[in-house]
Amino acid sequence: MTRSARSRLRSRRDRRGRGVRGLLFPATLPAARSRSERFDAIVLDVLEPIDERWHAELDRLDVAVDEVPEVTDCDPTTVTWGSDVVEDGNIPLARLVPAGVDRAGLPTRARIVLYRRPLETRAQDGDDLSDLVHEVLVEQVANYLGLDPDAIDGPAEAG
Repeated sequence: MTRSARSRLRSRRDRRGRGVRGLLFPATLPAARSRSERFDAIVLDVLEPIDERWHAELDRLDVAVDEVPEVTDCDPTTVTWGSDVVEDGNIPLARLVPAGVDRAGLPTRARIVLYRRPLETRAQDGDDLSDLVHEVLVEQVANYLGLDPDAIDGPAEAG
């Protein structure tokens, strides 16, 4: 690249002499995180006390986040979800995928998949989203363990 071509390219990037545009917020502030990063942090915060209490039972379970559920049917109004799905008016919020075998023949672990956008849409604010994620996770963990949701979220038994 010739010197004049470089100077023309540089002048287009920095037309008003203010420098290259940087981050709006420092990376240490919560506002610098994306919506998906904030949602992941909520999931981890909600999952931590559940995992502390039920760690031995949940060691073969993964928790994942997807943007939206995958719909393979052409007409989303006629889709019916199985008992492994937590839904709100036919919109899935989470799904429990049992352990099995993938397409390559390798074993897979059981997995709870939370759907970020449907959950965010139903929440009024951050606290409401945290409560909703907690409710859905408790229900899915209870489904995985074959227990009542009150047993998952209730007080620990003295032993």
